[in-house]
Amino acid sequence: MINKRLCGIIPPLVTPLKDNETLDIESLERLIEHLIAGGVHGLFVLGTTGEEQSLSYKVRQEMIRESCRINNGRLPLLACVTDTSITESINMSRIAADCGAAAVVSAPPYYFATGQPELAQFYEELVPQLALPVYLYNMPSHVKVSFAPDTVARIARDPRVRGFKDSSANAVYFQSVMWAMRFRDDFSMLVGPEEITGECVLLGAHGGINGGANMFPELYVAMYNAAVAGNLSEVCRLQHFIMQISNSIYSIGKHGSSYLKGLKCALSLLGVINDDFVASPFYKFDEPERKRVRQALAELPVNNGKLII
Repeated sequence: MINKRLCGIIPPLVTPLKDNETLDIESLERLIEHLIAGGVHGLFVLGTTGEEQSLSYKVRQEMIRESCRINNGRLPLLACVTDTSITESINMSRIAADCGAAAVVSAPPYYFATGQPELAQFYEELVPQLALPVYLYNMPSHVKVSFAPDTVARIARDPRVRGFKDSSANAVYFQSVMWAMRFRDDFSMLVGPEEITGECVLLGAHGGINGGANMFPELYVAMYNAAVAGNLSEVCRLQHFIMQISNSIYSIGKHGSSYLKGLKCALSLLGVINDDFVASPFYKFDEPERKRVRQALAELPVNNGKLII
């Protein structure tokens, strides 16, 4: 259980797969050891980067169980339980608790977009039935609704709501939620897009759930530490690498899935995971795109799979 504010870099793990129904446990072990050695502050499984909505319940459960086993309590582990069914979210939270996760993460149910009163009522029903504390997850591009700041404050009257992860990429909105939550000194404000994590931490955010940390955890940990220390020149220096990654590895291809395909491809080329299989309805890069990812990595100061910063 998380008994204090969660801070730092909590990578949203990719889900290493052999096929749509087979988790690559060997790669998962290597990935988690790579992240822990890189100094990250927690682990987050089955988020957007972890392809939760493309995975069967069997694979989701296995991902939680195996990640908890490998982690073995070394870091706080968060598991996403987002679903269109409140019952399935509750069931997945119980599995996460039984496996040793520290907390769960929940984005709004998708398909029919909820109004703000409906969204608040949903969480007022859900949260008391969850087996673990919960972090709210704002992902409006995927679920069609954004938590209004006042809605976050209403839901977070329940102390079991421990934090907020925002992937809107809207820094003004993020600051508005942080202002609305100023009454909770134990509440974590976490940023999804790594491109703005440094500036948000400089302005009071508590950390980042950054996909690029799967590849180069030391880079994102160093960026977070520099921002906490108020070392603006070091944040700016490290931001150069973060933007280089964003504008190369994540920007190959024409579709929204390019970020995930590029990230998984890079991890396979770096030897962190065995294969860059992406769950249906998406598919891994073909050789021309893979060549471009290889070139993007070659243009970074990488030695033996580590970014030299």
